[in-house]
Amino acid sequence: MNSYTTKFMEWLSVFGPKLLGALIVFIVGLYLCNLVARLVSKGLSKRKIDVSLQSFLGSLVNGALKVLLLISVAGMLGIQTTSFVAVIGALGLAVGLALQGSLANFAGGVLLLIFKPFKIGDLIESGGQTGHVIEIQIFNTILLTPENKTAILANAGVSNSTLINYSRHGNLRVDITMARGTRQRY
Repeated sequence: MNSYTTKFMEWLSVFGPKLLGALIVFIVGLYLCNLVARLVSKGLSKRKIDVSLQSFLGSLVNGALKVLLLISVAGMLGIQTTSFVAVIGALGLAVGLALQGSLANFAGGVLLLIFKPFKIGDLIESGGQTGHVIEIQIFNTILLTPENKTAILANAGVSNSTLINYSRHGNLRVDITMARGTRQRY
């Protein structure tokens, strides 16, 4: 029993400072990750970015910072982190290739929510569809057509194609050509 206690004390004297330092870095790092995520959310709300995009970007930043924190703490403990970084990179590439179309729609939705080329209620034309915008989602934009049909447009197509917003300036100009006809006498 005495030999186990001696070995444990030796291990603790060698590994204890590293463990204590890593624990302090982990606790302070978690606090800083949450603080940065809150600051990102507040900054986006001041810019009047859509609420769903604010929460998504805040949680994305928070998650990415926590992954970096875990890799840093593992490195402090003496664990080789190059394999973790390689696995995370390969996983990111695989997910990116698998979700290529969805990521394009997501990126289009982010662009639409940030730059706001139209708002809910506007009459727009995009992708061969014309209608009033009833909802702007992160992946899709939903229109109500004049025929009272619901058109769901992928945001990648909306953000990458020609977009006509008929409601932007408040007035709609209509040109009518009148054909000259012959006069009839009665």
